[in-house]
Amino acid sequence: MKGITTKFKLLPLTVALASVLTPTIASAVDAPEDFKFTGYARYGAHISNDAYDHDNGGWKSTDSLIKIDQAITGNSAGRLGNEGNGGELQFTKGLKGPNDTIWNIGFMVDHWGDNIHVKKLYASATNVLESNPGATFWGGRDFHQRPQTNLADFFVMFHDGQGGGVKDLDVGFAKFDLGVVGAIADGGADGQYGNSVNDNGNYAVTTKLHDIGLGSVGTLDLYANYGFSTKITDTESSDRDIDTTAYQVAAIFKTNWSKGSNKFGFRYSDNSADSVFNKTEGQDELYLGLDGTFYATESFVVDYSAAIANRTLESDSSIDRTEYNVIVRPMYSWNNIHSTWLEFGATAADYDNGGQNAAWKATISQNMSINAFGLGRPMLRLYANIGEVENNQTQPDQGTVDVFAMGLMFESWW
Repeated sequence: MKGITTKFKLLPLTVALASVLTPTIASAVDAPEDFKFTGYARYGAHISNDAYDHDNGGWKSTDSLIKIDQAITGNSAGRLGNEGNGGELQFTKGLKGPNDTIWNIGFMVDHWGDNIHVKKLYASATNVLESNPGATFWGGRDFHQRPQTNLADFFVMFHDGQGGGVKDLDVGFAKFDLGVVGAIADGGADGQYGNSVNDNGNYAVTTKLHDIGLGSVGTLDLYANYGFSTKITDTESSDRDIDTTAYQVAAIFKTNWSKGSNKFGFRYSDNSADSVFNKTEGQDELYLGLDGTFYATESFVVDYSAAIANRTLESDSSIDRTEYNVIVRPMYSWNNIHSTWLEFGATAADYDNGGQNAAWKATISQNMSINAFGLGRPMLRLYANIGEVENNQTQPDQGTVDVFAMGLMFESWW
């Protein structure tokens, strides 16, 4: 940008070499608190009236979670009492070099299905540029570009993978991130849950200009991503067209007011959807979303969410559709331990060639948590759901499925 210049000056080479050749020096300045154990998890029993149906002599799972087929706005009837078990456990080690560089090594495993995966294994370095000490350079396997909506548990974008880049590069009016990442070979087209050490041939060049201050109005984050493919290395995608490329542009606007906060999201994807790893020629998607919180009193808070998304595909008009969803979650804290939450959600996907998939859900949850007046976790949760699912477009023989479910679970981040 005109008028803004940034000079990059590397720390003296001799000091940098010393930190590499004598790692015991870096270890000697470590403090015990530099080792951290963090994570997120939810596990429990989920009991439903329609978890299984007998079908032609066999058992067919109809999934007791209340959701529509082919949803493009996440868990769009609401996530409370309506999500699967799983978790992520992370260990990080901080190191400080004699040249005041700050290093971190991170390792994470996750468990969101039948297998445990190595989700993260990376190293990062901060304070390696004298002119930009807050910039962090990283390499390895890590979470990458996952702006999220809470009530629908939906990532507006998703580019977890292995590669490298820089984050929080100060450009004066904002900070800038640049990354090049590859999807994991055995994790499907988007590499989401792979355990291989190799890439699958799908790559993303990602950029983010963030923390753009808009005065008292709020802050703005801007994204632009490009996806491409190279030589096919995974056996599951032998028919992939490596000439197809994809791009995304997106914006996240965040604002606060005296009674709460709001976050507005926009994304347009060409030849892709939420990830440019996963490319489909002729597919376009537009997403608009709102997430917010209203603090009525210290004890009564309301979270809310709404989204609309449209997807079209040149080669198959039968998937062309527009999806809507609205979720509201009132929460009342009785004291600093006990709280009661309600959640109401409705979603529908209207297909251009006729037909609709739709669902609604109502949940009551009685909770015990470490701090009921905030986002305190861990939390123990006893809940009950009622709802209805109609997948008339994708499963016309299913009809209307009424769902009742209840469960006991814990949820925690730390």
